[in-house]
Amino acid sequence: MEKRDLFTLAADQRRFEQAPLAEKMRPQTLDEFVGQRHIVASGQPLHQQILKDEIPSLILWGPPGSGKTTLARIIAHQTKASFHGLSAVLSGVKELREIIEMADGDLRLHNQKTILFIDEIHRWNKAQQDALLPHIENGTIILIGATTENPSFEVISPLLSRTKIYTLQPLSVEELRGIIERAVKNQAGIELEEEALRYLIATSDGDARRALNTLEIAMGLLPKNQKKISLQTVEQAVQKKSLLYDKSGEEHYNLISAFIKSMRGSDPDAAIYYLARMLEAGEEPLFLARRMVIFASEDVGNADPQAIQVAISAMQAFDFVGLPEGWIPLAQCATYLASAPKSNASYSAYKKAKADIEETGYQPVPKNLRNAPTKLMKEEGYGKGYQYPHDFEKNYIKEEYLPEKLRSRKYYEPTENGYEKEIRRHLEGLKKK
Repeated sequence: MEKRDLFTLAADQRRFEQAPLAEKMRPQTLDEFVGQRHIVASGQPLHQQILKDEIPSLILWGPPGSGKTTLARIIAHQTKASFHGLSAVLSGVKELREIIEMADGDLRLHNQKTILFIDEIHRWNKAQQDALLPHIENGTIILIGATTENPSFEVISPLLSRTKIYTLQPLSVEELRGIIERAVKNQAGIELEEEALRYLIATSDGDARRALNTLEIAMGLLPKNQKKISLQTVEQAVQKKSLLYDKSGEEHYNLISAFIKSMRGSDPDAAIYYLARMLEAGEEPLFLARRMVIFASEDVGNADPQAIQVAISAMQAFDFVGLPEGWIPLAQCATYLASAPKSNASYSAYKKAKADIEETGYQPVPKNLRNAPTKLMKEEGYGKGYQYPHDFEKNYIKEEYLPEKLRSRKYYEPTENGYEKEIRRHLEGLKKK
């Protein structure tokens, strides 16, 4: 454990007095910790491991303000091990080596374990994460990593296999209410109107740190001698709500997935909600337009051949109009696609044809379908026997167009949805001739 003296204790006290409200209100024990009952409630494995001081290497994955750093600090207070913390944003392998050297000495000379906490571990590259492996493997350090990003994408597989992943959830409305009310009671004479409290909770997106930071700003906006925080004061503190979104992170993929699936499920209300979520959070509008162009062919297809035109037009309209009004054609497109009849028959047809190509290789084109621009090709039978459909009634003549080995294959199977129903009837009518 880190040694303390009067000077360091006094410095710590000064830092605490100058610290933000979120830091001052940070829980020090498991009893004070709010939320994440699925992993820290009495009887849960992590709760038992903390109490017994038998912490394994682990990674805490959750959104901002869900308690990852707080939980790590509670472990630091509970454990008899030496505890060291690094920020992956500010530190690298050099700082890691210094800690490893100390940890190795503590283990050999004093039989003392070392816990290394790395905040935002996803910021370390592969080489930096690789540097942790031998020291976790031989027991020199116990790792606690904290990340807001999906470890499956951001943490290397060898490190994942050596750690236990604990997933933290955004705090609930009631949990945030409890944290805010506790902080208000801690401020002499301060009151928070119920309407202001509800708005503060709603704009915090389950993030305790954001809620407390906003509360602190609101307190700073109060006129002298005024102690009651109104809704208007909180609105001023919030200014423009910062939505939970990271264009390079997991939430990006979650939202685009929800957007596509809502359109596929013919729910225009959900589709427009997710479109607005992404646009208001700063997503690249042309990225969304491109996704809708793809969707128009993949999921609507020939059930509504107009859909691809609507999607292309929306993309071009946005490119022409730009922001701030560019969201209007995108909204029209999203609601149109969500409301349109659906068919992935053309998409499925291509996938089936591709599978046959991979299985059978490139089959020769029937000779009657080949072009014959030279005498030699004509002598070889290229184009011989080809029948020109426009020479026949209704512009159709029964002919074999697939390679011989694949003549029994059926790739495109029109559905009974939308215009594709008409396509199906037309093709079936031709085959009856």
